[in-house]
Amino acid sequence: MAKVGIVGSTGRMGEHLIKNVLENEALTLSALHVFDELKVDVPSDVLVTNSMKAVLEVCDVVIDFSAPVATQELCEEALKNPTALVIATTGFTAHQQNLLTEASKEMPVLYSSNMSAGIALLKQLVEKVAATLTDFDIEIVEQHHRHKVDAPSGTALTLGEFAAKGRGLDLDAVRVSGRDGQIGARTKDEIAVMALRGGDIVGRHTVGFYNDGEFIELNHTATSRETFSKGAIRAATWLVDQESGLYSINDCLGI
Repeated sequence: MAKVGIVGSTGRMGEHLIKNVLENEALTLSALHVFDELKVDVPSDVLVTNSMKAVLEVCDVVIDFSAPVATQELCEEALKNPTALVIATTGFTAHQQNLLTEASKEMPVLYSSNMSAGIALLKQLVEKVAATLTDFDIEIVEQHHRHKVDAPSGTALTLGEFAAKGRGLDLDAVRVSGRDGQIGARTKDEIAVMALRGGDIVGRHTVGFYNDGEFIELNHTATSRETFSKGAIRAATWLVDQESGLYSINDCLGI
């Protein structure tokens, strides 16, 4: 059985990850990285530590749902002790993103801003529709709970990247993330990525394609965080058998 470590075990996803790994007969929970008190009961043989190095030493694969600073520390330590990494953290700086790339040269790394199968397929659909309906305006809206700290969500930005790819555009050059005042008419190529925050919304993403007389909206709604934890565990089970490289959830699903 593959030995799994979790970084971000005390966060909002931690309890789901711990539960789902313990339920999976193909995996064993070996280590948890913590910054503060762990409030979930785990078997006594599970290592609970604030040392990334210690986690990497006892695991075959590490799942990371944490914060950019923790992921940076994980990658820096993994470069000294290569271990398969499943990364679901968002909000990286360019330096932190480059660290993922460097780590993937020494070990298998699967990075995805969203671990759900539905979003994996939605990305492909968005690229296809964007490439086909070239006269349609593209607008993306994401909704999350009040506690989410980054905006727009990593998933919304990823969907924007696939929309831009379908049009042969650079998202950074055409993205709009707010409108206010006398801003003038919408330009042809701009892609809006807007964020809403409130309540306990797990996650909802809408990619709209709008034209005169008609529009299409592609929606994905997550109703449980276990969508993401189970997706990450599926990715970890797959990743331990892969060679070094940078992978996505789509590679894991074969789409």
